[in-house]
Amino acid sequence: MAHVATWKHGEVAELTSLLTSHKIVGIIDISGIPGPQLQKMRGGIRKKAVIRCSKNTLIMKALDEAEKKVQGISALKSEVKGQAAVIATDVNPFALFKEIKATRTNAPAKGGEIATHDIEVTAGDTPFKPGPIVGELQKVGIPAAIQEGKVIIKSDKVVVEEGKKIPADVAQMLGRLGIMPIELGLHLNAAYENGMIYKPEVLDINMEKFMGDLRTAHLNAFTLAMEAAWINNATIRHLVMKAYRSAHGLAVERTILTKDTLPQLLAKAQLSMQAVSSYVKPVSTTGEKTPT
Repeated sequence: MAHVATWKHGEVAELTSLLTSHKIVGIIDISGIPGPQLQKMRGGIRKKAVIRCSKNTLIMKALDEAEKKVQGISALKSEVKGQAAVIATDVNPFALFKEIKATRTNAPAKGGEIATHDIEVTAGDTPFKPGPIVGELQKVGIPAAIQEGKVIIKSDKVVVEEGKKIPADVAQMLGRLGIMPIELGLHLNAAYENGMIYKPEVLDINMEKFMGDLRTAHLNAFTLAMEAAWINNATIRHLVMKAYRSAHGLAVERTILTKDTLPQLLAKAQLSMQAVSSYVKPVSTTGEKTPT
């Protein structure tokens, strides 16, 4: 039987404790992040989440151990890839994803990285003075020319397609153009909460748009419920007020005397009396009509 180092047992135990002591846990990918930047990112998120880096094999072993206490958490094993780490928190998965996404920054390419999106240069002026730079730009596939004493890029051009490796010479030229195509930051592979696994495509939502859509849906549902006189906790007060106004208006129209309609009916009678009196000629005390 192969001997397992003591520190590995201790590491698995600590990872298992982390996985079972928080409501939400996830697997993040920290591949390609230099040490200083990683420490800065961990510091920025420390108040809301704990990040534990470890070997992938030990993380998977800890997930198996955690499954004994937290049903369904071992499903995260399929997300342990790249340079994985465990993240644990008590905030909801959507808030966690937002915090993780906020750690991302752009950095220049060194060459050899895989492009995560089409890397494109756009037409326009460059910071270069006329000279050999034009040939250097053209050599890496950038359509450059001299125009009015300036080095320009004649048209938009995708220099590296998504999924392709970034050549070193292209990376160097992109850097000179101030283009930083590499995104550094924590990447959430998946998060677990109450037996559910959440992927980034589910968690990556525009909160402002989502809240706007939610308010619109609430307003539409409330309007429909009012129109259909559907009684619930949200509509009952408004429906009673609407019924009262309708009943009150009908009572005033049909001259039904109640303590609520009396003031309006008296005011209505007063206005009617004044309207009639304007057509009646005054009579003198002798019984003769006053001359007009």
